[in-house]
Amino acid sequence: MTQGVVGLGQVHLDGNIVYWTELRPWESGRTVLVRRHPDGRTEDVTPPPINIRSRVHEYGGASYAVTDGIVFYADGATQRLMRMRPGEDPAALTEEDGSRFADLVVDTGRQRIVTVEEVHDDEGEPVNRLAAVGFDGSGRCVIAQGADFYTAPRLSPDGDAIAWIEWDHPNMPWDGTRLMKATIKEDGSLQEAVCIAGGQSESIFQPEFAVDGGLYFVSDRSGYWNLYRERAGQIEAVLPMQAEFGLPYWQFGMRTYGLLSDDRIVCAYAEEGDWKLGVIDGKDSKLTPLSFEGCGFHDVSVGADGVYLLIGHTDRPESLDRLSRDLGQQETIKSSADLDLPLSAISVARKITFPTAGGAVAHGYFYAPASSAFSAGSNEKPPLIVRSHGGPTGQTDPSFSLKIQYWASRGFAVFDVNYRGSTGYGRAYREQLDGRWGLADVEDCVHGAQFLAEKGLADPDRLIIAGGSAGGYTTLCALTFTSAFKAGASHYGVGDLEALAKDTHKFESRYLDRLIGRWPEDRQIYHERSPIFFVDRLQCPVIFLQGEEDRVVPPNQAETMVDALERKGLPVAFVLFPGEGHGFRQAENIKRALESELSFYGQVFGFEPSGIEHAVEVRNHDDLDDDASS
Repeated sequence: MTQGVVGLGQVHLDGNIVYWTELRPWESGRTVLVRRHPDGRTEDVTPPPINIRSRVHEYGGASYAVTDGIVFYADGATQRLMRMRPGEDPAALTEEDGSRFADLVVDTGRQRIVTVEEVHDDEGEPVNRLAAVGFDGSGRCVIAQGADFYTAPRLSPDGDAIAWIEWDHPNMPWDGTRLMKATIKEDGSLQEAVCIAGGQSESIFQPEFAVDGGLYFVSDRSGYWNLYRERAGQIEAVLPMQAEFGLPYWQFGMRTYGLLSDDRIVCAYAEEGDWKLGVIDGKDSKLTPLSFEGCGFHDVSVGADGVYLLIGHTDRPESLDRLSRDLGQQETIKSSADLDLPLSAISVARKITFPTAGGAVAHGYFYAPASSAFSAGSNEKPPLIVRSHGGPTGQTDPSFSLKIQYWASRGFAVFDVNYRGSTGYGRAYREQLDGRWGLADVEDCVHGAQFLAEKGLADPDRLIIAGGSAGGYTTLCALTFTSAFKAGASHYGVGDLEALAKDTHKFESRYLDRLIGRWPEDRQIYHERSPIFFVDRLQCPVIFLQGEEDRVVPPNQAETMVDALERKGLPVAFVLFPGEGHGFRQAENIKRALESELSFYGQVFGFEPSGIEHAVEVRNHDDLDDDASS
């Protein structure tokens, strides 16, 4: 999990050379830019200690651009915009002045980079805008401002027009955005922009100009993120379907489709949460599914020699692949990990749809324990870890996950839940969490666990819930307000909604308006749904894992909860990771987090894990011993 395993992302084409990023845990979580030449030669572009990472919206993304071998990137340490020419040392194009940059786009005709800029100072929340910076650092200017957020700037092929997406508080980009379009004047400034599509309750995703000047985009105006095309002021649906062709913009640069021609589109789409790959013929509105193996497709990029994209698989790690232009051949360029595991040691996901509260249904993926060396007794049911994904506007899919395989290989069953509010099932399913965060998601996790126990797939006396970020909040709510689980693990999770509303970053600072209610007007609801105020109801052990530099969910959330549980006398463990933010990127910390959690479960359920280096200290351990013996 920590050696030779990379996180692949940010695929980009520069002529017939393909670039991508690799997050390398063994290099202290450094993100490295890599390229592959047509002859198959692969090389690192950015040597140590360069770390390509944008911090716009804290989640970043689209942190570099390339043209004719010249790389422009956001420096992870300083957040300055940098330029790297072949054979030259990196040069800073901006000062270390509180600005951050993401969604870099090359404007070749004007010799400049168009980018989303986020300006941080000591007064008020950051200011987001569209900016331009010359290839030599000159001519830095603002080209669009006034909205609270910007993403996805796209230039027309002739360079005469630009489109982008913008939105305002309290919306998140999956709630309501505006697709804007403007003509670029001779001096590089914009004429007055017009709104092409979108609004308060219509979400737009991934605008792309065709060669003929038509503008494609994804909109959920029908209730599903479908493809549309604007030409000469007229908008038409490319292919109406009850399927999702878009994603929530948690990061910049997300892409689910690419234009093979003005009317032919290769695309990823989800039907009932299951992602597929297909090609659309826009002339007759026909979708032809492609038979390439995979269960997750993203970062779709079309070049002269083929289609490049990242593909998730059920039984092996994610890979960067190239499809031929005729979509008849497939070549793997890079795998995120080279594993020598027999199939008998791999747990493959099984899709489960189950009944939940109020006659609704929810979804998830079940992983049975798997080992090529060990087996349980025929009558023994495995302990179950219910995973609640982050977001909460996110989605889990059945792609191979080393973290899930870690638990499955050690005798745990895992249930990865797409609770109501998840994406991949249409806007109506997504909006079932509005006003009900901490309720509907918890109900689905509880009902999912009980459903599996009733089916004989899990031990009802060894049910565990674990989650990170928003999933950590779901975890803490389930442990506090229900008695369904015997233990839990909160990874940088939320315990105090009021504290989160008052102390988080700009991107999510109004997220809770829709999920919980307006603060402070609805303070009572915030209080009622915050586990920190109801620690007296908690009756089972919990472990907290937290990054010390987390700005999304600050460490005081975990520290306050841990102190309260310790005062109550409940078994509790807390591991703080210096140098980590919202999620763990460094190899040693990834290993320590996993082994600490496994050590914790061992102490809770009375077994001693073998071969771990990081046993965790459990406070109020005597109470745990009493529980385990009973």
